[in-house]
Amino acid sequence: MGFDGQDFLNAVVHCQTTLTTDQVMSTLLLIEQELGRKRTDKNQNNQATKTYSSRTIDLDFLACEDQILDGESLILPHPRIQQRLFVLQPFSEVTPDWVHPQHNLNLSQLKAKCPDTSIPEAIDRALVNPADSLDFNALGYVAIEGNIGAGKTSLAQMIARDFNGKLILERFADNPFLPEFYKDPQRYAFALEMSFLADRFQQLAEQSAQYDLFSDLIITDYDRYKSLIFAKITLTANEFELYQKFFHLMHRELPRPKAYVYLVQSTERLLDNIKQRGRSYEQSIDAAYLQKIHSGYMTHLGSEMHQGPVMRIDLNDLDFVNRRGDYLKILRQITAHSA
Repeated sequence: MGFDGQDFLNAVVHCQTTLTTDQVMSTLLLIEQELGRKRTDKNQNNQATKTYSSRTIDLDFLACEDQILDGESLILPHPRIQQRLFVLQPFSEVTPDWVHPQHNLNLSQLKAKCPDTSIPEAIDRALVNPADSLDFNALGYVAIEGNIGAGKTSLAQMIARDFNGKLILERFADNPFLPEFYKDPQRYAFALEMSFLADRFQQLAEQSAQYDLFSDLIITDYDRYKSLIFAKITLTANEFELYQKFFHLMHRELPRPKAYVYLVQSTERLLDNIKQRGRSYEQSIDAAYLQKIHSGYMTHLGSEMHQGPVMRIDLNDLDFVNRRGDYLKILRQITAHSA
């Protein structure tokens, strides 16, 4: 459109994101740059020209729900949506119910009024989300475990969001003993572990009553045996003996996860992650304590008490939060291991 040249391959993608609209636009521009796109041609006076030309990639931000923005760097909805049939046609296929918030017309009505006389030709290929080929729902109940700062909560949140799973997160932020424990471990260890034991049991018991943990997809960022692993490290021998009695009485009726994922990171990376997330009461955690926790997990996972396969994922060379490819690699590992 606008010049003589080869045909374009056009597509519209509908997605969910936690990014702001400005962050979405910045990300699109960065992808263009990485693929060799120069966003604007400039003349000798350094003024952007209005000419059209072929390009390697052209990513446009069409709309974000019913938001209306009119900024210098971003206008939403895209001001030329209603003028281009090659946009309206695929747009209407992925989000047929969207209504233009300024024109108050749906996409079918916009197509009917569109002045573009070109006829887009559909091709027999489609963009496919790689995660769509992974059957996470068959896993049922997935527990993601790991050391402090390993990334278990972030991974659990991402999987639950992408596969419409029920998310169960440990409620550590509400525990009044946690900050005190890091200040004076010997004094507050038993109170801390007992409070976590009670809270984890209550949380899992409530969810067991509401959901079928083997037909609905449930994602947790802890397993019930986490209580024993941490208590073994923090409590005296007599305290731990008493603690075990409470644990086995409370948890004997709860179901076990079908898939158990253990995230592995080096102590150095764990300390760096802890520092970056900035919880004040965690800043006193030292390498020795993290190493004890890891050893505790290894002992438990190798014991008869732990039943079922364990999927160990080494994250030292991966960044699943910021690199989509790493995230997909982890998803494939989990589903392949649990098949």
